[in-house]
Amino acid sequence: MDRAGFAAARRKAGAVPICCVSPDNLADTLSRLGRTQESWAKANRFSARSGDILILPAAGGKMAGVLFGGGAPGGDAFGSGKLPRALPAATYAVSGDCADPFAFAMGWGLGAYRFSDYVKGAKNCGSPRLVVPPALRRSDLERQIEGVFLARDLINLPANDLGPGELEARCRSLAKAHGARIGVTKGDALLKKNFPMIHAVGRASDRAPRLIDMTWGKAGAAKVTLVGKGVCFDTGGLNLKPGKSMALMKKDMGGAAHVLGLAAMIMSAGLKVRLRVLIPAVDNNVSANAYRPGDILRSRRGLSVEIGNTDAEGRLVLADALTLGDEEAPDLLINMATLTGAARVALGPDLPPFFTDDDALADAIAAHAVSANDPLWRLPFWPAYDRWLESKIADVNHITDSGFAGSMTAALFLRRFVRQTKRFVHFDIFGWCPREKPSCVVGGEAQGIRALYGLIAERYGA
Repeated sequence: MDRAGFAAARRKAGAVPICCVSPDNLADTLSRLGRTQESWAKANRFSARSGDILILPAAGGKMAGVLFGGGAPGGDAFGSGKLPRALPAATYAVSGDCADPFAFAMGWGLGAYRFSDYVKGAKNCGSPRLVVPPALRRSDLERQIEGVFLARDLINLPANDLGPGELEARCRSLAKAHGARIGVTKGDALLKKNFPMIHAVGRASDRAPRLIDMTWGKAGAAKVTLVGKGVCFDTGGLNLKPGKSMALMKKDMGGAAHVLGLAAMIMSAGLKVRLRVLIPAVDNNVSANAYRPGDILRSRRGLSVEIGNTDAEGRLVLADALTLGDEEAPDLLINMATLTGAARVALGPDLPPFFTDDDALADAIAAHAVSANDPLWRLPFWPAYDRWLESKIADVNHITDSGFAGSMTAALFLRRFVRQTKRFVHFDIFGWCPREKPSCVVGGEAQGIRALYGLIAERYGA
């Protein structure tokens, strides 16, 4: 995979060595380098703190090697992601001891990401390449990175180039690459096929709303269904967002981007599942026919829904999609959405909450989140808050009149539309990296899908 910055194993012979160093073994490492290189490291005050990088010079201005620090407390598991952005173009290989070769290679691959589609000449730049150690399962490493890059790319695209139609085209391209089947219900056909809330949210846009339905795998295999929020741009509707809050709303289709990235991993690995991907793709715009606060909408499930605020549109389109997914009672139903600011207030941008009633599933997700260095945190479907969604004039209100527990009440609303599924889990993701870190530059970020891929691969096998 070129974008991950990996080189063929045969290139190792001429590769520049990268030596991973910690404060504990720094003195011993420097003593083995020779007096000149040891003096150079000391003159540059290299102390092997996490993320420290020092290029060792050789005669003629060439590189003799690279020292990379990874030993200070609080170090990033994917700290190696700094290297492909900091090192000059060349082929590199890890030399000597490396605490976690897979994490080193994964960090390198994730950190090599660039979104340069709109930067003139950027694609012509050379980049560092890493020789992946033969002991690693390179194919698995690459499919996970490819899935993450797909999600990042989609989130980073501006809304003028990624509307519901363009998102559909991306889904069709992915389906074609893996032999999946795809169907799309579009525009007023949503009313005929009984997806009234998807239609209501998206009808104000000149880009027609649609439900994208992709299936892959053998019919008799365990059913795994992924639902992703595909709001390609969210103005807030008639409850218009202020400008600052609207600035990043191109990323409101982050749930769709995530489930497509995860689907790409599953299909590439050939996991033994009957996969279904459902994406309600809409714009939440303002026009004469926009849905209004106080409206009462019918849902696919038959529940009437009172609209408390048009800026809580994601849960409405997801409710119709979840109902469809639930109708065939899948073994596992996963929902992913950039749903609430309350989740960010509670846990910040880097730790997405997830909700499930299945304790065994929650434990398995948490374990894979740790092993994959893909942070997730369980929050409860707290039953006492369910009554906050009561309406005096409809079956349910889609928001509460309280400023409390917004992520939980949104999750509780969605759970009302899942009745037959064996295992349901909802992820309230941010989908964005607000500050550069080793494994990701500022921009779109995939959260939780590497952990979920590990869970699904373990549970259903290849």
